[in-house]
Amino acid sequence: MVLTIPAAVLAATPAAGQSPPAPASPALAAREIPFAYDGPPAPVAPDVVSRDAEGRVTVRAHRLEAPLKLDGALDEAIYHTVPSITDFIQVEPDEGVLATEKTEAWLAFDREYVYVAFRCWESEPERRVATEMRRDNGATWGGNDVVSVFFDTFYDRRNGIGFTINSIGGRNDGQITNERQYSSDWNPIWDFATGRFEEGWTVEIAIPFKSLRYRDGAAQIWGFNALRAVRWKNELSLITKVPAGRGMQSVQQSSMAATMVGLEVPGGASNLDVKPYATMSLKTDRNGQSKTANDLDGDIGIDAKYGLTQSLSADFTYNTDFAQVEADEAQVNLTRFSLFFPEKREFFLENQGTFSFGGIATTGQNAGSDTPILFYSRQIGLDQGQVVPIQAGGRVTGRAGRFSMGLLNIQTGDEPTSGDGAANFSVIRVKRDILRRSSVGLLFTGRSVSQVTGEMNAAAGVDGTFGFYNNLSINTYWARTHTDGLSGNDTSYRAQLDYNADRYGVQLEHLLVGDTFNPEVGYVRRDDMRRSFAQMRFSPRPSSMPSVRRLSWTGSLAYIENLAGRVDLREQNGEFAIEFLNTDRFSVAYTGTYEFLPRPFEISDGIVLPIGSYDYDNVKVGWNVGQQRAVSGNFLAEYGTFYSGTRTALSASRGRLNLGPQIALEPTYTVNWVDLAEGSFTTHLAGARVTYTMSPRMFVSSLLQYTSSNEAMSANVRLRWEYQPGSELFVVYNEERDTAARAFPSLSTRALIVKVNRLWRF
Repeated sequence: MVLTIPAAVLAATPAAGQSPPAPASPALAAREIPFAYDGPPAPVAPDVVSRDAEGRVTVRAHRLEAPLKLDGALDEAIYHTVPSITDFIQVEPDEGVLATEKTEAWLAFDREYVYVAFRCWESEPERRVATEMRRDNGATWGGNDVVSVFFDTFYDRRNGIGFTINSIGGRNDGQITNERQYSSDWNPIWDFATGRFEEGWTVEIAIPFKSLRYRDGAAQIWGFNALRAVRWKNELSLITKVPAGRGMQSVQQSSMAATMVGLEVPGGASNLDVKPYATMSLKTDRNGQSKTANDLDGDIGIDAKYGLTQSLSADFTYNTDFAQVEADEAQVNLTRFSLFFPEKREFFLENQGTFSFGGIATTGQNAGSDTPILFYSRQIGLDQGQVVPIQAGGRVTGRAGRFSMGLLNIQTGDEPTSGDGAANFSVIRVKRDILRRSSVGLLFTGRSVSQVTGEMNAAAGVDGTFGFYNNLSINTYWARTHTDGLSGNDTSYRAQLDYNADRYGVQLEHLLVGDTFNPEVGYVRRDDMRRSFAQMRFSPRPSSMPSVRRLSWTGSLAYIENLAGRVDLREQNGEFAIEFLNTDRFSVAYTGTYEFLPRPFEISDGIVLPIGSYDYDNVKVGWNVGQQRAVSGNFLAEYGTFYSGTRTALSASRGRLNLGPQIALEPTYTVNWVDLAEGSFTTHLAGARVTYTMSPRMFVSSLLQYTSSNEAMSANVRLRWEYQPGSELFVVYNEERDTAARAFPSLSTRALIVKVNRLWRF
């Protein structure tokens, strides 16, 4: 419903320690502001929460006259005079029931910060799981006792930002697009402190308004939710009632969040962040066209962010450097299609969801998908594994009313090794919210020099994402590309229906990709195809099996033919899975595949599969061990026919051995034994990430990898020290060796890089 709410209710909240409400500013008190308001009436002081019969919740934030002291002690006046937000509701394992462990939360703000504080009571404090202090590590999110905060700062009921923290300072932060797509690579400036008391733990969070974007006006309504995860019980609970089946993503369901009133933001949101950097490197390259040995070099550059309005910001970069970025994790590819690698560079990660198109994630969630991505930022500044220098660039992202927009322009220089010449890249994205949880939009991308013809390349498309009820969504798009000198079918379109409830799931999709559909600022795994796909799922929660949370039966059928009508792929898949109460998961799956190879396929060195039709089958058995355990990981065994022979595979991925809150070992290993009529081969992929965390703001990590397919061994070692919020020191060592050498693996490349940056906020 739409209500006209007096500014006195929105902005005049009780100051901590005072009985009467603090008066609103004269400018606000003089008028009333219309808001789209989805919830019960605002609570009247001293109440902080109101609930209605439909399960909707409204919470009230409190204005502070002085900043909170972040020490985790919870001894300021607000914690004694202002009631807490409590009565969290379970989403797992007993949906809709009050949480068994008490959680208290407080919302407050002053002229510079919005604050959230928690007191987490524990019936058995010794069973608390806290194993990770490093920022943005998946083990914190998926395997620790945490609290998580969600803000929908535009109150659009579909997007938002999240902050998660455990009892020893391990934290995650990220952006949520369309309630489904989560990017953990957004790293805003915010501060925190944790503490302990005899019966539990506490946390205080302070988020600067300068780190956030919200709609214009001093008086605000935001969406808000908070989640508590108790891992030894595998219990998740929130302020609002959310249906089961979403796990930790429950807190990201913006349409089900509480309504937060009483917030007043500072006026004049225009602010400037300036972040210059300096690097020094010592490099050796024995593979390049001009071989180097211990080549000493240095460079400088700068990034800047300016708040155009409260809801719109501009980013600028000059002589951009990504030396601190962690190396890609190696993958084994036994298909004839290119691999997908997620973006890791900070400049392209913030507001990444703004550029998503047709309901398609632009992160690693798209790996293995045949659906094209119209904007794939790794096409900028990278070519055939070589770094292409980014000379300068700019970006504008944010909102204007019901419109979301993103504008990007980047100029790159020459890269002689790959032969990639200087080019200009441009992206324009505009999206308008319609209905309750739907949107329509336009996307344009352009590259001044095509890699195919050397002429201009452009792509444009329209898309719509439509959300109905809580579980039904429809994603559509139509796009076309133009490349000077290239002719053929250059269109692509998609229609997808997805019903994803807890007990039942149905997905239907039809996708077309033309034979010359060529978005060179995008990613296309497979072209010249029409794909039809159907999937059904049944996932009951058996009350008679106390150790089992959910059973799941899933079946799917994919059918692909080229534009001439030839069947290129027909694949049937069936899976049965058991999700245990302790978060372990067992699965067994069968896949039957028919595939036509339209051209010879070199699957391994010297082993070529001829043109023709192939039928093969595969059975896989998997066991996923919950991340809260001392030893966890995903283990998979596969066997079946494969093209003209057989394939057996074993893999251990996302492995983790917790050796304490400061050190962790994360091994991975995959082996494929392939026996074909044309020849036999074996592939090995082995790796390990070792992390030592000195404090939540300083860690050393090493990623060691070996792949037999390209006979290479690599190491990426990184020290990251955030010596003050937003300012960092990096020391990075990279090395790659050729294991085909008869003696000790010979050196291919080596680099030692030191980088320091400094953030100034104006």
